Amino acid sequence: MGMPGGQELLIILAIVVLLFGAKKIPELAKGIGKGIKNFKAEMKNDDDETETKVASSEAPKKVEADKEVASKEAPKTTEQA
Repeated sequence: MGMPGGQELLIILAIVVLLFGAKKIPELAKGIGKGIKNFKAEMKNDDDETETKVASSEAPKKVEADKEVASKEAPKTTEQA
């Protein structure tokens, strides 16, 4: 099973024309082209967002300590409360 030959491609093309009609084929091709273009654009946007997130995660983050200190008292059980 290799690639379809010339005659097989012509038969497939004839079936497509019969199913969709000659007027619908350019519209289908245009729709497929737009879909591929949108997909590529979204993949590029996703890559850009990922790079932005990585770059921002490399920056040092300032962590502020809370002034409150935990109680040194042992935690109360339900029986003691």
